[in-house]
Amino acid sequence: MSFSEALPHSTGRLLPAWAPSGPLAVLNPVGQLIVAGGPVIVVLLGMSILALTVVVAKVWQFASLELNQLRTVRHVLALHLEGESTEALAVARRCRNPAAAVLAQAIRGQCRQMPTAVVREEVERTSHALVISLRANLRLLEVTASLAPLLGLLGTVLGMIKAFQQIAQAENSINPSTLSGGIWEALLTTAVGLSIAIPVVAVHNWLEGRVEHFTHGLADVTTRVFTTDLSQDYPVTP
Repeated sequence: MSFSEALPHSTGRLLPAWAPSGPLAVLNPVGQLIVAGGPVIVVLLGMSILALTVVVAKVWQFASLELNQLRTVRHVLALHLEGESTEALAVARRCRNPAAAVLAQAIRGQCRQMPTAVVREEVERTSHALVISLRANLRLLEVTASLAPLLGLLGTVLGMIKAFQQIAQAENSINPSTLSGGIWEALLTTAVGLSIAIPVVAVHNWLEGRVEHFTHGLADVTTRVFTTDLSQDYPVTP
């Protein structure tokens, strides 16, 4: 039995007059969900739509910037270290990864023979601003993942209170189907809250991981502009 068939019988309620019909009948389960869960379900659905919007926007942003494609950025660094700074800057201008623009700042500073401390400070400032822009709106996903289960639990508590009020008013004429229907409705909000929180937590961690990986790569290429590679053995002069 599908959700749309089971929900009205289990709740004993009819859909409101505004429930869609005809071509919009696909929205009936959503309307039934709202009728059964009440305003808490409306809030949870709104949070889920907002979270989905943020996820789509961040995935598009990271894909358009080729965020974790650092091969070209490392090629720019290699050209600079080999003395081909002009070619390195030309390649950096064609690269969509924002790390290339930050690396180009460091290369320009060295080419202009500016003090190393000044160049590094400017590169760190730009890198920090870039990472903050990449993390923008990720906090919203974190808040959604934290609040969705709590809102679901709140809806369950309110539903249980309502169910027990009906029991108290019924006195000796308690209908088991009415009691079970009230409990079912109360537990629905918790299920919806968890259903929203679990995927949001997973996607939030994945996006945070991509930003973290980019941050480490950015720090690596910009630091190597100012340092010397000590991984190679050099002849020691006695």
